[in-house]
Amino acid sequence: MISSLRGPVLAAAGTTLVIDVGGVGFQVSTTPALVLASREGHEAIVHTSLIVREDALTLFGFATRDELDVFELLIGVTGVGPRSALGVLSAMAPAQIASAIAADDDAAFRKVSGIGPKTAKLITVSLAGKLIAPRVADATSGAAPVGAGGVSESVLAALTGLGWSERAAAEAVDEVTAELPASEAYSVPAVLRLALARLGPAQQNGRAR
Repeated sequence: MISSLRGPVLAAAGTTLVIDVGGVGFQVSTTPALVLASREGHEAIVHTSLIVREDALTLFGFATRDELDVFELLIGVTGVGPRSALGVLSAMAPAQIASAIAADDDAAFRKVSGIGPKTAKLITVSLAGKLIAPRVADATSGAAPVGAGGVSESVLAALTGLGWSERAAAEAVDEVTAELPASEAYSVPAVLRLALARLGPAQQNGRAR
């Protein structure tokens, strides 16, 4: 079993990364957010699940262990294949998925390409009690949702795995999440995209390798 990969990124496009590990290029299917965060020539760390089929061996990779754990729970649901599970994680952060399941909100999963009404309902029923949903802060208090902490950790792990210092990455994530509305603070792609925009100059100035 290949549980993780660490090495320079050879290619990053669409939903695919190619990572050089000991001179061997491993192709990894992943989320658009992680591809966006990756830079060719820079080191990346991905947590992986190897899916074995009669005609193929496919690696699916994620920035955090939480995403990998949710992926493996999703593919255990009848009707949910690896590509559909990847689609869910591309559209929703683990905290959002946990909240939707806790609320029995199958509509959130029906929005994902390849998942129909019956499968969406099966996800909420099958995974009930298996994920801990974050408590959301009172919207009138102006505070970010507690679940946003999980999103921040996911983005921080992705950024540090790509070579930025933990301090620089944490500062960028803190600034971004403080400015975003509560609803977007749950979105890994939204936080990651804005954090990368802030860290772009540092990357170009060679502060992060």
